[in-house]
Amino acid sequence: MIENLSKKRMVFGISCLILLTIVVLIIESKWMKAGSRRQEFVIENNSTCWMRETYEVINDCHPCTAFEIASKSQGVCVHTHNKEVLKCISGEIVTRSCDRVAWLDERHYWSFQISLTIVGTLSAAISFLRQKTLNRRAMLRIQRELGA
Repeated sequence: MIENLSKKRMVFGISCLILLTIVVLIIESKWMKAGSRRQEFVIENNSTCWMRETYEVINDCHPCTAFEIASKSQGVCVHTHNKEVLKCISGEIVTRSCDRVAWLDERHYWSFQISLTIVGTLSAAISFLRQKTLNRRAMLRIQRELGA
């Protein structure tokens, strides 16, 4: 495995990984600049008072139900599958489409972090066990050579 690689091959492998990381970061930063604009879709024959008046958010951005998406009963659920309810200063209550659901993003973040922790712990345990096995093999080899 890795203990059989020469010093040149290790340096080459690490250099390739560093170069790959830099390329990925550059590509990702260009995509983020292009896709970072917040999109707002006005689908319904709904008032657009929130574009010209001040408004208060009654319900934060939350996912639409499966029925609303399938039946297209609310036009704001068609594209992003998320909606938020606003109350304009004129008293009108409006539903608009929104991009991201904060609590859903947070849940995805924490599940990703937990899975990375589990994978890291398993990798460390496997490395520890492999090192232990290699040490035992080396000791047995030394004992055989000394015994002979």
